[in-house]
Amino acid sequence: MKKLESAEDLLKFRDRSRAEIDLREGSKDILLTVHMGTCGIAAGARDVLATIVEELGAAGISRAGVQQTGCVGLCDQEPMLTVTDKSGAFFRYGRLDRAKTREIILNHVLRGTVVNEYLIKD
Repeated sequence: MKKLESAEDLLKFRDRSRAEIDLREGSKDILLTVHMGTCGIAAGARDVLATIVEELGAAGISRAGVQQTGCVGLCDQEPMLTVTDKSGAFFRYGRLDRAKTREIILNHVLRGTVVNEYLIKD
């Protein structure tokens, strides 16, 4: 972490931290669940989570929430992200990296267009 050198740095850090906490609290239109079991973490789920937080923050999106969960038993598809909309419909994306995650945020979360290429098919 960068060293805080002034009161202004501290205020920026506080605001950034509050925004990240807000992503995890309250009722939201879209819920983004990152699967963070051991297999997910080993496959890169931390990068997926970090990218989501960065992209939502950069876009100023407050209608989306972020949460973590454990393994869902699809280890070969990790890292995974489940996007759940307000109606309860969910879309599970797999084998993600930072670039694919950005594409999902841009298209699915911001524009409402499912990215079929990365969906896990049953």
